[in-house]
Amino acid sequence: MNKQLAEFIGTFALVFFGCGAAAIGGLAPAGPTAVNLLGIASAFGFAIVAMAYGIGPISGCHVNPAVSFGVFVAGRMSAAEMVGYWIAQILGALVGAAVLYLILSGKASGWTGGLGQNGWGQGYLGEYNALSAFVFEVVGTFLFLVCILGVTHPFAPAGFAGLAIGLTLVVIHLVGINITGTSVNPARSIGPALVGMGTNPKAVAQLWLFIIAPLIGAGAAGFLFKEGALLDAKK
Repeated sequence: MNKQLAEFIGTFALVFFGCGAAAIGGLAPAGPTAVNLLGIASAFGFAIVAMAYGIGPISGCHVNPAVSFGVFVAGRMSAAEMVGYWIAQILGALVGAAVLYLILSGKASGWTGGLGQNGWGQGYLGEYNALSAFVFEVVGTFLFLVCILGVTHPFAPAGFAGLAIGLTLVVIHLVGINITGTSVNPARSIGPALVGMGTNPKAVAQLWLFIIAPLIGAGAAGFLFKEGALLDAKK
């Protein structure tokens, strides 16, 4: 169970730090305590860097069902192990969101129940439609997995994978926050949506996109990295 525990902790950290920067930092008034788009994107990316070096040697630091699916499609893990990772990741995201909810519920005023939920459409950030949201989540996840599967290949330089993956996630968030809040991670979307469904039921109704689109993007990348496929590194 050490791998599942590591994935639980890693996904908890991603949601707590990333969604926490969006939900808590975003409530701060303009000034030195305000967190802008770059700050939120960096929180997600740096959380991955920290966990990559913290739990990477134990579980590989997927902390994302789409990543586990891409790794499975690439032939680097079994279906049973993937399902175990999925359970741990979703539980970690739920607990991370629940801790954020507990903290934010202690705010005297100004909090409307936001936990950094993903979404699209009228009233959500840039108000992009479902097609724009779907395309971004597929493409963003695909490129994220290209980075992950490339830098974790045995032929890749050792020691830099965590940094490369974290910085790639920062860039993805810089593009996607205004479109969907950036998911590229079903667990990251499921946790805040379910914990915050009392104040934002729309996020639950839109969860399907943040499950299906990342899996499609990750699966496509995984297929290209299968042994003998187009992106399989050769000696």
